[in-house]
Amino acid sequence: MTTPARSILVCGASGFIGRRIVRTLRDAGLSVTEASSASHNFSQNLQPSDWLPRLQGFDAVVNAVGILRDTRDRKLDALHHRAPAALFEACAQSGVRRVVQISANGVAQFNTRYATTKRAADEVLLRLRAEGRLDGTVVRPSIVYGRGGASSALFMNLARLPVMVLPAAALKARIQPVAVQDVAQAVLRVLLDGGPELVTAVGAQALSLSDFIAELRRQLGHGKAMVVPLPEAPSRWSARLGDHFSFQPWSTESLAMLQADNVGDASAFARVLGRSPVPLERFVEAAWRSA
Repeated sequence: MTTPARSILVCGASGFIGRRIVRTLRDAGLSVTEASSASHNFSQNLQPSDWLPRLQGFDAVVNAVGILRDTRDRKLDALHHRAPAALFEACAQSGVRRVVQISANGVAQFNTRYATTKRAADEVLLRLRAEGRLDGTVVRPSIVYGRGGASSALFMNLARLPVMVLPAAALKARIQPVAVQDVAQAVLRVLLDGGPELVTAVGAQALSLSDFIAELRRQLGHGKAMVVPLPEAPSRWSARLGDHFSFQPWSTESLAMLQADNVGDASAFARVLGRSPVPLERFVEAAWRSA
């Protein structure tokens, strides 16, 4: 049995989920070294030899690096696939046994560039685990909610509007929002106790995106809003705008992932956590209290 991790390198430590993971691990008394994808040239380290010198002294690695779209300097394939694959192989070579990869629920069923690049790295880690070379766990959250998250801020802004214009898909497909503190707690439990090869991080309740925003609106003390479905063609046009401009709420990638349910087994996730996930009706309160 692998001993519990005590000295952890967290890649993507400046991101929304990464920041919460760092805080949770430190609160538990673990030694954490932060590595942001930008400051550590993550996307340029594409060979195991690039990572080997950086792994000295660590007994675990968490990869929380992620972006939603390509930019001039940050490409999905390098950040999501090639650099993590090199990192995982270097962990196997250097004896860093415990590795946690933060992925996303739904990447196994979609063929968007976000999904395929994340899935490719997941598969590398799972192969190394199957070969017995390390103890890797892939954590795939549904929609992650918490203070400081860009999507959470978007949902809260939408929840304050008396009229919401949403893609028609947002009224149909179900999501299972999970609190960011629960994702971080799951990572801690895996690092300390080990875990299954795959953890689907989901909250207790599945509902449509429009119903989720309506519940946030209720928690803010507002009455019911009017929801206007945006037809398919205008949804696609607005998503293409979002491919180029970050102010647009959704992109082609995120719109595609609204076409199918993004849910999982809440009881299985509760077993990993050692408790029930934060209930949906307490999301706003819990986000402010834990910020």
